[in-house]
Amino acid sequence: MSEVLIKNIGSIFTGDIDYPIMEGPLSVMIKDGKIAAIEKGDCGSGAAKVIDASLTTLAPGLIDSHTHPVFGDFTPRQNMIGFIDSSLHGGVTSMISAGEVHLPGRPKDPKSAKALALLSKRCFENARPSGVKVYAGALILEKGLKEADFKELSEDGVRLVGEIGLGTVKTASDAKEMVIWAKKYGMKVLMHVGGTSIPGSSTVTCEDVLEANPTVACHLNGGPTCIPPTEAFKVIEKSECAIELVHCGNMLAAFEIGKFLKETKRLSRLILGNDAPSGTGVIPLGIWRMITFVSGMCKVPAETAVCLATGNTKKVFDLDEGIVRKGAPADLHLIDAPMGSEGKNAKEAIEKGDLPGIGMVMIDGVVKAQTSRNTPPPARKPIF
Repeated sequence: MSEVLIKNIGSIFTGDIDYPIMEGPLSVMIKDGKIAAIEKGDCGSGAAKVIDASLTTLAPGLIDSHTHPVFGDFTPRQNMIGFIDSSLHGGVTSMISAGEVHLPGRPKDPKSAKALALLSKRCFENARPSGVKVYAGALILEKGLKEADFKELSEDGVRLVGEIGLGTVKTASDAKEMVIWAKKYGMKVLMHVGGTSIPGSSTVTCEDVLEANPTVACHLNGGPTCIPPTEAFKVIEKSECAIELVHCGNMLAAFEIGKFLKETKRLSRLILGNDAPSGTGVIPLGIWRMITFVSGMCKVPAETAVCLATGNTKKVFDLDEGIVRKGAPADLHLIDAPMGSEGKNAKEAIEKGDLPGIGMVMIDGVVKAQTSRNTPPPARKPIF
C-alpha cells in the first residue's frame, strides 16, 4: 500500500460549493491514490512520503470543461506539441472533450463520426499525457445518425456528445431528437452557443438552446462572439442546463453572466472551461485565469470560485475527482499567493485578481509537477 502524507496545510479549498473551505492547519493522508483521511493537525505518521505544505492552500486539481484534443499531446489546430503537459502546470488534472473537431481531414459521415469518437476515447484511456485524465470521444453530430448508433456507442463506453453545431447537424430542430437519444443512453450533450468560431460552424441562439435542451450550454459568453447577455439570462432562467464560461470568449459577457448567476444564487450551475486549443490559441493558465476573473471581477469568494472548475464540473459530468473528500481520487494541487502579490495567501491573492503560484500538482496520489513552470512562483513552497 502506497501512502503519502501532506501535512501543515494552511487551508483547503474543498471543491464542494456548499462547504467550500476548511481552515487549517490540516493534514491529508493518501493511500493507494485516494484520500484516506483529512484531519486537524497531523493525521498520520510513518507514511512512505511526507510533503510539508508550508501552510499553503490545498485545492482539487482543476477540471477543464471544454477542450478540443485529437490524439496524444498534440494539437493540429495550433500545430503544437505538449499543450496538455502545459495545462498540467496550470493546475489542470482532468480535461473534457467538446469534440475532436480539429482532426485534419475529419470525415463527416455517421460511420466515421462514430469511429472517431470511440477511437479517441480508447486512445486517451490507454495513454494519459503527463498523467492528465482526458475524457475524450465526444460524438460530433452528423446527419444520418440513428438511435441505434447512440445505443451502440453508449454500450462501448462513449459518454459525450460534442458541441452541437460543429457537425452537419446544425439546427435545434435537427438536433432535438438526437439529444433525446443521447440522454436516453446516459450521454452528456454539449451545445455551442453564440456566433461562429471555426469555418463550418453555425450561430446558435437562445431559442436553439431551449429547444435542443443540452446538458451544457457551452461558452455562454461566446465562442468568441456571444449572444446578448439578456438572451443569455433567458437560457439561465428557462432551462436547467449547466452554464459554461470560457477563457476563449467574450470577457464582458462573462462578467455580466457571472454577476447575474451570483446575484440570482445560481453559481452551483456554473462551470469553467478554456475552449482551447482554438483559434485563440493554447492557454495553459486559462482555467486559473477564469477563476481569478470570476472571483476578482464578480466578487465571488476564492474558495467558491474554485468550485466552478472542480466540484461543479464533477457533478455535471459524473466524475469521481474534483473534490477534497475522504475516498475521492487524490487529484490535488498546492497553491499560494504569488511572490509580490498584495494578498497574504492564495485566497486573498485570488480575490484581488492575482493568479496563484502553484507549488505542486498531484494525480492519483502521484506528484506530477512541483513548482509550476507557468505560474508566478508561490511565496511559500512545499517541502518534499
